[in-house]
Amino acid sequence: MARCTAPVRGHRSSAAAAACPACGGRYSRSRGYGGYSSGYGGYGDYGGYRPAPSSSPTSSRSGGAGKRSSQPRWSPSGSGIWYTPEEVRALTPVREAVESLAVSQPDLRDVFLCHAWDDRQGSAKELHDLLEASGVRVWFSEKDLGLGVPMMRAIDKGLVNSRIGIVLVTPAMLRRLPAEGVADKELSALLRRERLVPVVHGTTYDELEKVSLLLASRAGLSTAEESMAEVAAKIAELVAA
Repeated sequence: MARCTAPVRGHRSSAAAAACPACGGRYSRSRGYGGYSSGYGGYGDYGGYRPAPSSSPTSSRSGGAGKRSSQPRWSPSGSGIWYTPEEVRALTPVREAVESLAVSQPDLRDVFLCHAWDDRQGSAKELHDLLEASGVRVWFSEKDLGLGVPMMRAIDKGLVNSRIGIVLVTPAMLRRLPAEGVADKELSALLRRERLVPVVHGTTYDELEKVSLLLASRAGLSTAEESMAEVAAKIAELVAA
């Protein structure tokens, strides 16, 4: 009897499923592996996203390969920003929280930016500036920690008064988290809520898993194959009221 290769090779693509000696014939008779109409694991109907034109560019999602093949329901008409199905799936609960808070607490800031101290004048400032240029209201320690203000109290207020948290995952962040400093405390608070989006920059989810399995379990955005400006544009769409 032919043995299924899924436990070893997976069936995450049509080619992989068709090549399986046990499942290839069954796959060829259906529209997708296991009978799903589109995407892997039924992602095709998640979140009410709109299909992209067939000429859309390809990209890798955070944690695996995929295509920029969809737009979520919160993308404005005419938006030129395309998402992977995995990004839509990960961001949909965050968007639902944003919509709820926009009604119940309209004065909250849009984003709390959690970053490593070493990134404050580099990638964290770059992301902050791109978001603010898009009209996103960002709590950023370099701007919002005043002289003489107790740091942890100011951070606590920033967390409470922001709709979502963005965690900028960089090599510097991976070095800082084991020390259980300020960034670790911010992350611990953000992980208690469903309003958290990791932005992986200059590193990988594999490296993140070695430091924080909880954070690595949250799918998010990555600059692996798109620019920081494109990531910022997706966040701006996500938090737009």
